[in-house]
Order: sequence, then structure tokens, then C-alpha cells
Amino acid sequence: MNKELMEALNLLEKEKDISKETLFEAIESSLLTACKNHFGKADNMKAVVNRETCDFEVYAEKEVVEEVEDSVCQISLEEAKTLAKKAKIGDIIKVEIKSKEFGRIATQNAKNVILQKIREEERSVIYNQYYEKEKDVVTGVVQRYLGKNISINLGKADAILNESEQVKGENFKPTERIKVYIVEVKNATKGPRILVSRTHPELVKRLFEAEVAEIQDGTVEIMSIAREAGSRTKMAVWSNNPNVDAVGACVGFNGSRVNAIVDELRGEKIDIINWDENPGNLIQNALSPAKIVAVFADPDEKTAKVVVPDYQLSLAIGKEGQNARLAARLTGYKIDIKSETQAKDAEGFRYEDYIDYDEDDYDETYEEDYVEDEAGELE
Repeated sequence: MNKELMEALNLLEKEKDISKETLFEAIESSLLTACKNHFGKADNMKAVVNRETCDFEVYAEKEVVEEVEDSVCQISLEEAKTLAKKAKIGDIIKVEIKSKEFGRIATQNAKNVILQKIREEERSVIYNQYYEKEKDVVTGVVQRYLGKNISINLGKADAILNESEQVKGENFKPTERIKVYIVEVKNATKGPRILVSRTHPELVKRLFEAEVAEIQDGTVEIMSIAREAGSRTKMAVWSNNPNVDAVGACVGFNGSRVNAIVDELRGEKIDIINWDENPGNLIQNALSPAKIVAVFADPDEKTAKVVVPDYQLSLAIGKEGQNARLAARLTGYKIDIKSETQAKDAEGFRYEDYIDYDEDDYDETYEEDYVEDEAGELE
């Protein structure tokens, strides 16, 4: 038994996650390469490594002839009978090749073949490992800035966080641990090229899937998500169990679950709303925290008209139109928001045209519970 070779293969399999079968094939290939370099060709030669003992043999299949013209492929009858007493003209016999007789160059080339195979297999293993994590969230360590891009170490490979995938205002220091979303894994010559993102909406979705047990077991589903990275995210959720509050499950006790995700996103605000099959109700939920007087949704045209109290118009639209913009992305509807005064002044306006509106439910004395941001502008 070749104990040294066995130990070396076991160590490579453990450290590099390369199967021993691949390594055995690499050794056999390298031995044939050495034969070709030593003899000039290796078409009739074979190398076999015993998978149990790691002992190996190299031999040439030679034809028995009366007169040898090619010593690499042929053997004389007299010489053949020293190896096999019953040998006769035309037989093919195995002739052992002593690998120790190989020259220095042939040996070096054989070594290079093994090393090259190990490097290729290592790259392949790493590529497959991270390809399986594509469209998922992983934790990485910030290494350094490459111009405006950032190199992130993911363990066995480095990823690139491009400037376009970075959240404006986020600054990272070397050795800082952050979560990133793997957008794409490409198989390049020098190893896998991994592109990651901090702005992708799926980052928020995956973080909730990891944080909320009810999402993991399928009780709660994330139906839609809209995000403006670094500022605000709106997410619509649905519960498959009437006894489970979808929004409450995502928020957690005292906001523990959602706050953990907000911290990971460096303070990005997250609005969680209930999903509703009725587009009018869904749009009303999506425009929260603004109060809605009436909603008319056209499922065919994917458009909606919304009426809000005069003093809630700014809140419904949001700062720089953000609330309305995110609501539109979340619902898939083009939303036209008007105040009551604007709606009444509009030609042909009738309250009864608006579904989800009940005059008895409308209270003109809404509490002014909207909030102002630090700049004093309505959110």
C-alpha cells in the first residue's frame, strides 16, 4: 500500500473538497503524459491506480512480432516469451513501464498535469458551491475598495459589489461583516466571478425569510415587494392560516423581527401591509399610513383612481412622490391620487363611481395622525 499517497489524497479531499476519484484520474492522466514525453507517444500505454491501496502501474500493450520496427509498440517473440511463455506472433502482451526511468522533464510535466487538474477541480467545486446560492443571501467580509467597487470575501471566494449595486450613503470598513444578495455567478478562467447586491428587492425578502419562522414554514407568504434602497421598502404579506396575523408575524414581538432587518439595512424604513385579492383594498393598504376616502380600480387597464382627504394628500403622495411610487410598484397599478376638493372639481366626478366607498363610514373629522420628518416635510 502506498500510504503516503493515500494520506495526501485524503488531505486534499478534506481541504479542497475534491473527490478522490478525480484525483486518481488526474494521477493516471499525468503518468500517461510522462510516458508521452519519455517515449514520444502513449497511444498503446495505460496507467492504473488501485483505488484501495493507491499502488499504481504503468504498462504498454505491445504486439509480438518476428522483427521489431517500433520498440514502443512492438516486442520480439524471444523477449515476449520471457514475459509470457505461451506468447506467439500476433499476440498483444502487457509490458510494465518503470516510472522511475522517466526523465526530469517528463516527471515535471506529470507534476504540472496533477497540479493543473487540482486547480481546475477546485475552481469547479467553488463555482458549483456558490452557483447553488445564486438568488440567495450570504454573509461576507469587506476586504477593500477597488475604485468605487468593493471586494467582499464570502469564505472560499471573493465577490464584487459594484457601485450600481451599492446603497447610496452606505460606507463600509475593511473586516466589516455585511449581508449581500448573490445576483449572478459566472464561471471565469481564474475562478468564479460572483456579483452581489445591497439594493436588490430580493435582499429584503430573503432577510425576512431567514428571520420569520412563519415564512420559513409557509404559513405566511410574501406576495409582493417594492423597494427604494436605503430609503423605504413596502412589502405585502398574506397568511394561509386565519389564526396567524401575517403582518404581526413579520413585525415580531415589540418589533424585534423587523427591527433586526432594519438594522441590517442601516435604518431603511419598512412598511408591511396585508395582501388583499380585492385591488381596491390592496391599493388602500399600500398607500398607508395615509387615509383613503375612495378607490376606483380598473383590473383590465391596471389603473386606479384614489381620493384622499385634503389634508392627507401630501402624506398619500409621500416625500418626492415616494409613497405613491412604491404603492404603484407593489400593486402593479398606475395610481392617480386626488384630494377631495380636486376630485369634486373634476368633470364627471361621482362618489358612487368609487368602489369600497361607503358614505356612512366616511368621517370628516379624521385625526391628523400623520407624522413629519426631521426636515418638517410630510413623509
